[in-house]
Amino acid sequence: MTLKQCFTPVAGAVVVLAVTALAGMMLLRSPQVHADEGNNDDSRIQKGFAIAPVPLNLTEKNRDLVGIGSYIVNAQADCNGCHSIDPSTEYSPGGSPFLRFPFFNGTKKVNPATYLAGGADFGPFGPTLPHLYTRNLTPDITGRPEGGHTLPEFMQIMRHGTDYDGVHPNCPATTGIPSGNCFTPPFNGALLQVMPWPTFQDMSDRDLEAIYAYLSAIPCNPGPVIANAPYLRNVCPVK
Repeated sequence: MTLKQCFTPVAGAVVVLAVTALAGMMLLRSPQVHADEGNNDDSRIQKGFAIAPVPLNLTEKNRDLVGIGSYIVNAQADCNGCHSIDPSTEYSPGGSPFLRFPFFNGTKKVNPATYLAGGADFGPFGPTLPHLYTRNLTPDITGRPEGGHTLPEFMQIMRHGTDYDGVHPNCPATTGIPSGNCFTPPFNGALLQVMPWPTFQDMSDRDLEAIYAYLSAIPCNPGPVIANAPYLRNVCPVK
């Protein structure tokens, strides 16, 4: 009996099934498959809700978008790293992972009192701008984030860096050094100069909408009191 005679249809089917099963096991063990498992929407949604450091208002909100937005804001973009007033108050007492024991108790805890309320000072910025503060991202009395910006405005900010607040306009043309909070050439005062919007502009519409949904769901924070930055103050609903 030859090898060809022994390879009956039944035997062939068994071999095919065995090879298929082996290939399936190798695929399941592939590092690429395990990497993808952590990037699907369900995983991001669940993780986003688990790591949100403040209570969320989901009334009339798309829950999935809020969860994904939290994942992006808190696990990828580190928005609070810039949009809280100071590194020393970014975390609650005992909850800063940058400190040693016993100053760090082993559990990271973001400070909800300063969370995304702005006020970090990135100044001085040139000869005419002594202070450049990050904005308050929490919703105001309208329920819209970033001091009441609409979703189209938010998309414009994230894609093109538009500064709707006009806090630091371009300096007027003068022969001397202008005074006040204005930008001198070559900087463009119509655009946000510190926020990394050139990076964020390449995000998908859905991810940007998710960020907006999440920022709409966090609590309103009045923001820090800074004499030369009244634009940081937020009008919150009366409780």
